[in-house]
Amino acid sequence: MKQFDIIIIGSGIGGLVCAAVLGREGYSVCVLEKNKQLGGSLQTYVRDRMIFDSGVHYIGGLGPGQNLYQIFKWLGLMDRLKLEKMDEDGFDRIITDQNDQEFPLAQGYENFISKLLVHFPEEEKAIRHYCDKMKQVCSQFPMYNLRNGDPDEKASALELSAKSFIESLTGNKKLQAILSGNNFLYAGKGSQTPFYMHALILNSYIESSWKCVDGGSQITKILAQQIRSSGGTILNHWKVQEIAVADGKVTHVLSDRGASISGRHIISNIHPAKTFELTGTPLIRKVYRKRIGSLENTVSCFSLNIVLKKDSFPYWKYNYYFHKEGHIWSLADYNEDNWPLGYALFLSAAKDQGAFASTMSILTYMRFEEVQSWENSFNTAADQKERGEQYRAFKIRKAEKLLDLVEKKIPGLRSCIQSYYTATPLSFRDYLGTSDGSLYGIAKDYKDPVKTIVPMRTKLPNLYLTGQNLNLHGILGASISALITCSAFMDMDSLTEKIRNA
Repeated sequence: MKQFDIIIIGSGIGGLVCAAVLGREGYSVCVLEKNKQLGGSLQTYVRDRMIFDSGVHYIGGLGPGQNLYQIFKWLGLMDRLKLEKMDEDGFDRIITDQNDQEFPLAQGYENFISKLLVHFPEEEKAIRHYCDKMKQVCSQFPMYNLRNGDPDEKASALELSAKSFIESLTGNKKLQAILSGNNFLYAGKGSQTPFYMHALILNSYIESSWKCVDGGSQITKILAQQIRSSGGTILNHWKVQEIAVADGKVTHVLSDRGASISGRHIISNIHPAKTFELTGTPLIRKVYRKRIGSLENTVSCFSLNIVLKKDSFPYWKYNYYFHKEGHIWSLADYNEDNWPLGYALFLSAAKDQGAFASTMSILTYMRFEEVQSWENSFNTAADQKERGEQYRAFKIRKAEKLLDLVEKKIPGLRSCIQSYYTATPLSFRDYLGTSDGSLYGIAKDYKDPVKTIVPMRTKLPNLYLTGQNLNLHGILGASISALITCSAFMDMDSLTEKIRNA
């Protein structure tokens, strides 16, 4: 049995970044992926010869000198990525059901402020205070700024509510809703979402916003090439069934087909609760397993992916976020009658992009309970099993209802549709490996921040965690989590200096 220095379970961006970093540092690494395609939320798929992103529709922080740019530059990605910069005067446009205006969120803080002042000329003090607070909070997170600092720096920022802080800035309900308008990016929930989540994520898009041309899977392909060029191994169709432990340490992992791979250390990029289910060691106590298993996950979603008729729909370099007024912080609290309460709409950037769009993706919240009737079914490209006619009818009904709502803002959209395809929480569960199709993993809570931030070290001395469930989700968040996990194997000051100077 070959022994690797490090086995990484799961090939999402967190796992791939860990493998790329540690491979460059001379460790022998092996990445294990249960699916055919690598990449987690970076996976793409093709319908009618058109490429769709499964989860990553745009990325922030990729301007020269910005945090994700420096990470990707050091990893050898930036010179190879095909990117398109989004509209600097409004990468996101916020729209509501009771207003015909579009409210832009612009790139660059002064531009961000000036574009909002067109609509809210009397609110300059509130908008500037909002921006200053975001920058202040972001400065308190060392690794977000690619430096190795005191973990306690961020303590004072963890217990601030996003909803409460934004509402404290101004009595203008419309401005409150616009500043919160793209909270789909972190599954914003008024009763629990911390402001630091809002700040860390939105700041990166205000700094710069980009779309991946022909899909985000190019990030996966380049990272996989880098990992292999450093001598690393990547195995797909390799589902871990057990993490084996002897004498208080992990010794090897077993697949569902009986294969075995030995490793001196294990990094798990899958959900912590799922990780602990793979080993029965008493070193991870029952009370801790229960606590991690009881943590609330963020909501899942329903995705409508549309192939547009040729030259029928204009291409925009921005996204739309829609919400029904009064529901911006409770979009997941819908019922059968008022669903959906909001949606996010994205157009894909393609090679030689012209004046017309070829595809569109519309995402809205959907709780797992809506598809629970089919929870025992499983369907991926590598293991195709139909869920039945009732499931198909359910998806069509939901798609048509979502289209009804979108057409109120974009009249005539249906006439531009060549075909459409749908995904539900079951699709996200099957491809991404979460138990309920959660968009962003464990939901952070400003009322009890320590409880919902999971450390990368476990009670097994050679089992570590990484990925979106630890600190921050998204491409940037999971990449930073990966760097933090890598600090268990290398000097963090040295690593951050290399990245800053890339």
